[in-house]
Amino acid sequence: MPHRSVGRELLSLFSVRTVAGQVFCFVLALVMLLIAGAAIALVVQGRSVGLHEARTRALSVAQTFADSPGIVQALDSKNPTAILQPRAEEVRKEADVDYVVVTSPRAIRYTHPNPALIGKHFIGPYKEALTGKGFTQTGSGTLGPSIEAVVPVTRSDGSVVGLVAVGLTDRSVDSVADRSIRLSIAAAVAALTLTVGGAALVSRRLRRQTHGLEPAEMTRMYEHHDAVLHAVREGVLIVEADRLTLANDEARRLLDLPPDAEGRAVTDLGLDPGTAELFVSGRTVTDELLRAGNRLLAVNLRPTDTHGGPPGTVVTLRDTTELRAVTGQAEFATERLLLLYEAGARIGTTLDVTRTAQELTEVAISGFADAATVDLADPVLRGDEPVTPDGATLEMRRTAVAAVRADHPLYPIGHLVGFVPDRTRAMRVHRDDADLKGEFTKLGWRNWDLDVAERLRVQGFHSLMSVPLHARGVILGMANFWRSGDSEPFDDDDLSFAEELVARAAVGVDNARRYTREHALAVTLQRSLLPRGLPEQNALDVAHRYLPAYEGVGGDWFDVIPLSGARVALVVGDVVGHGLHAAATMGRLRTSVHNFSSLDPAPDELLGHLDELVSRIDREEVDAGDVEIAGATCLYAVYDAVSGNCAVARAGHPGPVLVLPDGTVECPEVPTGVPLGIGGMPFEAAEFHVPEGSRLVLYTDGLVERRDRDIGTGLDLLRDALAGRDRTPEETCDDVLAALLHDQPDDDVALLVARTRTLDPDQVAQWAVATDPAAVAGVRKNVAQWLTDRGLEEEAFATELILSELVTNAVRYGGAPIGVRLLYDRNLICEVSDSSSTSPHLRYAATTDEGGRGLFLVAQFAERWGTRYTETGKVIWSEQTVGEPEDNAF
Repeated sequence: MPHRSVGRELLSLFSVRTVAGQVFCFVLALVMLLIAGAAIALVVQGRSVGLHEARTRALSVAQTFADSPGIVQALDSKNPTAILQPRAEEVRKEADVDYVVVTSPRAIRYTHPNPALIGKHFIGPYKEALTGKGFTQTGSGTLGPSIEAVVPVTRSDGSVVGLVAVGLTDRSVDSVADRSIRLSIAAAVAALTLTVGGAALVSRRLRRQTHGLEPAEMTRMYEHHDAVLHAVREGVLIVEADRLTLANDEARRLLDLPPDAEGRAVTDLGLDPGTAELFVSGRTVTDELLRAGNRLLAVNLRPTDTHGGPPGTVVTLRDTTELRAVTGQAEFATERLLLLYEAGARIGTTLDVTRTAQELTEVAISGFADAATVDLADPVLRGDEPVTPDGATLEMRRTAVAAVRADHPLYPIGHLVGFVPDRTRAMRVHRDDADLKGEFTKLGWRNWDLDVAERLRVQGFHSLMSVPLHARGVILGMANFWRSGDSEPFDDDDLSFAEELVARAAVGVDNARRYTREHALAVTLQRSLLPRGLPEQNALDVAHRYLPAYEGVGGDWFDVIPLSGARVALVVGDVVGHGLHAAATMGRLRTSVHNFSSLDPAPDELLGHLDELVSRIDREEVDAGDVEIAGATCLYAVYDAVSGNCAVARAGHPGPVLVLPDGTVECPEVPTGVPLGIGGMPFEAAEFHVPEGSRLVLYTDGLVERRDRDIGTGLDLLRDALAGRDRTPEETCDDVLAALLHDQPDDDVALLVARTRTLDPDQVAQWAVATDPAAVAGVRKNVAQWLTDRGLEEEAFATELILSELVTNAVRYGGAPIGVRLLYDRNLICEVSDSSSTSPHLRYAATTDEGGRGLFLVAQFAERWGTRYTETGKVIWSEQTVGEPEDNAF
């Protein structure tokens, strides 16, 4: 059965009764005619190509042989045949030609495929070659008809020594043409096969599309379809190339089309511009609602070429006016749900009270009201809960405004609006006349004036709904929604929706309020823990800035700590995290740095002590069940005003920047230690010289790094801001912040800028002391003379006494070398150094003790005293309060 079905299908292709059969026969005949003509043309072309190829090959072989090395010598030899015959035969075989003949200038053959013809006269018009030009000819030679090329062999002086003739017989030429002809015939057969197959497929497809119908049957089918098309109660349009090609009766009725609509452009049919644009858009549309007069139509658009049809669009129309009335409420509810969903996504994106209120107004005017305002109590803006005595008016401040019209008459942001919070339910008013003041008063409003009411009436505002924002039983403010113009007045459904919308916003406002309060507390704590003022010292001129983060105060801090010996310590640090915990941890670390610096250790040793402290704090937090870890970074620098050197160590903190007096910016190399709290790794310090008048810049990473900028870019901006002209530390701070912080910072920023000064050599005196008690007298004499030269005679007695005791202790209990140094800074500083690491202790001596009273006397006469350790021993120092130097001041 399948074989019979296939046979019938093949036979139907040759039936001229059907459209498919007619198309197949026509295509088959046309293609056979074209292929026959193409085959004849290819045969003729193949013969021509074969002749051309034979001439080219013969001439090329002849010319190559004539130009080959040694041929001239062979022709001039006594026996040219013995030399040239083997070479000629070899070339003939390799070049696939029929003969290669070399002759003398008189056409006597030296070579020939037939040795019997060697020595005989070469027949042909060779005289043209004797003139020095090669040529090709068609003629009949000793091997029959052939294509022959003759080329002269010339000496270096241009004279002809012989001729070379190369030929291909007609059989060789025909073999080349036969290959081309066979290829052409094969291509013709292949083309005929493909064409027949393609025509068969096309005809088969056409037969299936027409179902094997004859033209008469197809005509009857079209008439039936046309009758059905115009009888259905659904509009049908077909649009091709922006023109209407078909419209049934229902479509004409629904769209009120003119009688001659078919064939005209869609834009010329008098349709609404939006409707015409939709019909010619080419989009795929499903049940899109379209208003046509007083009807509401459901429109569907589908392309007509999906299943091989012509390009275009079929449009179907259904009258859904009554269905729309039934489903209107469902759509209204859906729109409100979508608006609530949008409110949940857009309101409360930040922990900012003002921004949250503005987000509520922006959501409301997108599909609910023509204008919206939010009024919040002043305590809410500060982060506190509003507390109102009974009967008192709660002062509300206009916090957010949004309206469809930019020239609305509503109170601007910042205006005070009195309100009595005697209810938590929403209320609404709708008045079309100018007397709105009484209605507003009923809503609890105060401070309302008639001028505003008049401007509201002029702009068509007719409906107001006021909804309290309350959270946890406390009224935070009011949200007010306005409608104007042709908008429908607020109804009960709108009232319920507004209460739901405002309730969601109130949660965001309350969260932002509590965050504002916590942020304010953290900022207050942070600022209270930072230095309130800088200590007095002459080594550095210091300016500083601290900026808390916009969201969440961190643990950044800075400090300036005077040390002994006209030295000053500069500290900047950053505690991991934000909030009260980070601020409290920062306070602990700052206090610890002060305590450690009183021992006067080297910068790397101080960071080691601080690292142990942070590790201990972390362990305490873990033991207490607190997951917050007190990791931190820190940079500690000590500047010596006597030597002009600066020693720096850092623990995971950005390094310092040095601005030289000429404006050149350098970044000294300081080893990077691990952050504090990691433990297990020592810290390293670096020491470098700082010219007088240079600026040391210390900062935290919040200055150079943020979400949209990496630290490398930030450091480049910092160097650019510091380079150039000489500025005071205060000016430097302002310029750096202006260049790097264009908006509110994401992280805390601490900035410390210190201009360096050095002691004048006349303010420093230094002596070496022998390890002999008798040397004390010489020290006292030198000190007295040095003080007298500087007008400090009044300090001579106390200074001599202090140095006598300190030098005596060094001679008795210390080790060589012993040195004395006097510094005249803000105070008079006495220093005695030795190589012993044993530190003296202050004590009360018994009445029977012969010694032990020296340090007690030092403590009585000095403002303060202490011990600091060096790499070679220790230094015992004291400070005495005196007047500042007059001539050699910094």
